[in-house]
Amino acid sequence: MAKLDSYIARKAQAIADRQADWTANPDKAVVSIKASSKVAGITGARPTRMGDHTVLSDSAPGLAGHSLGPTAPEMLLGALASCMVHTYLIEATLLNIPLDHVEVEVSGTLDYKPVVGLPGEQPCALRDITYKAHIESPAAEAEIARMHAAAEAACPVLNTLRYPVNVQRAE
Repeated sequence: MAKLDSYIARKAQAIADRQADWTANPDKAVVSIKASSKVAGITGARPTRMGDHTVLSDSAPGLAGHSLGPTAPEMLLGALASCMVHTYLIEATLLNIPLDHVEVEVSGTLDYKPVVGLPGEQPCALRDITYKAHIESPAAEAEIARMHAAAEAACPVLNTLRYPVNVQRAE
């Protein structure tokens, strides 16, 4: 028996329900999501609203922040890590792979010089993003490899980073 069996059983029912609902009503599978952020008074911290949740984002003291929360680039990497873990859980469910543990570590590099008006060789962007998935499962290595491939194909945040979409300022 794998440690996450009870959760995977609940996930299987939820996936079956979504498959039935979205097969009958395909338009329900396409949703609009949004986030917003604002400066919190003179602190510079930024309450960032995502759905029904608020996360406080901030800068390090070197950029006049107070380190009250993650930086926006850290939140992006955190979003990728979270989405990858969730996608592994979904794929394990779909592939009937037992799981004991799933953890994803994400890292990247960022040259902040352009942020403060200094010349940089490239536009300011996260680069060299890598992730490592730590999977504990009694399944065979071939099954784990299938799950890795399926998770990479299905993770929306990973695919958004790999295949960027046009982002523009709305009027």
